[in-house]
Amino acid sequence: MKRNNSSDNNLEKIEQEKRGERIKNIRENELHMNKTQLAKAIGISSQFLGLVEDGKGNLVYKSLKKLIDISGHSADYILYGLDDNNINKAKELLQDYTEEEIIESLNFIKHFILLIRNI
Repeated sequence: MKRNNSSDNNLEKIEQEKRGERIKNIRENELHMNKTQLAKAIGISSQFLGLVEDGKGNLVYKSLKKLIDISGHSADYILYGLDDNNINKAKELLQDYTEEEIIESLNFIKHFILLIRNI
């Protein structure tokens, strides 16, 4: 079933607003910076940072990368709200395995989930 553009646009707007809230939370509660300080650190204007935090703009890769480096958060957390702790735990668990072993494991998990859904 295909979504209409209005529905897609609404979901994108909600995600953009949530992303802005996460960035504002990082700035205020973790980095303890004002807009001018963080904007300067990531190479944008404080006015544009305000738009991003209000859900009316998006950071370009270069600025996002700087925010990741400064905050210590993953891009997955900043962009999508995925829990950094889970991502870090997964990285830790997988660090001793080859890419081939990881792919085989993911395929096993995929088949396991399909099996559970059919029970």
